[in-house]
Amino acid sequence: MTSHLHALCFDAYDPPRLARFWADFLCWERSEDSSDGITLLPGDDTGFRLRFLPSQERKTRQNHMHFDLTSTSLDDQKRVVERALELGARHIDIGQRPEEGHVVLADPEGNEFCVIEPGNSFLAECGFIGALAGDGSQEAGYFWSRALGWPLVWDQDQETAIRSPHGGPKFTWGGPPLMPKTGKERLHFDLAPPAGSDRQAEAERLVSLGATRIGTGQGDADRVMMADPDGHEFCVLTPR
Repeated sequence: MTSHLHALCFDAYDPPRLARFWADFLCWERSEDSSDGITLLPGDDTGFRLRFLPSQERKTRQNHMHFDLTSTSLDDQKRVVERALELGARHIDIGQRPEEGHVVLADPEGNEFCVIEPGNSFLAECGFIGALAGDGSQEAGYFWSRALGWPLVWDQDQETAIRSPHGGPKFTWGGPPLMPKTGKERLHFDLAPPAGSDRQAEAERLVSLGATRIGTGQGDADRVMMADPDGHEFCVLTPR
């Protein structure tokens, strides 16, 4: 049995504030289980949680992953953008061209996300969170397909995408050129092996697929820190 994607984790200077923004924006509920930190539970078919972890470091560079959010019409796209701005988001420039139809925003701590124009065929079957778009190699896309047991739904010109058999957003990797990696990323995945399985055996399986071990975390015995083929960190939790 492969691990399932338990959560997408955000390093946050102010976790309660950042969690409140995403809870209000996505209309997700906060988990009652305090042992998992500040966690939001999906109110749709997204299939994984959002966790907000305390960090003393503020964001200084572009993230290697961001949400692509869908819209049903130009009016709907405008409403989504206005609602995000009212909750504390802001417009940002990451080099997008004026003729591109998507709107690039940042949450209260600067984490980028896009509101995609209506009629985007690639995201046509996806929900509000249409994709988690990543800066990454074809090798990373292949790794995550095997790691999670999700099929490839796009593999062309070194660009890859996978999607859970149960639906939800697509995960995409844009291929070269890749952004240089400097220091720990502010977003990472938490994977959880199924209940009753062996976490070390799962870590070994992931290594055989191309991951590397980078430690056990900050003295935590409940997680194994690893990195994918592009060097982006993720955690393997205790089975659940």
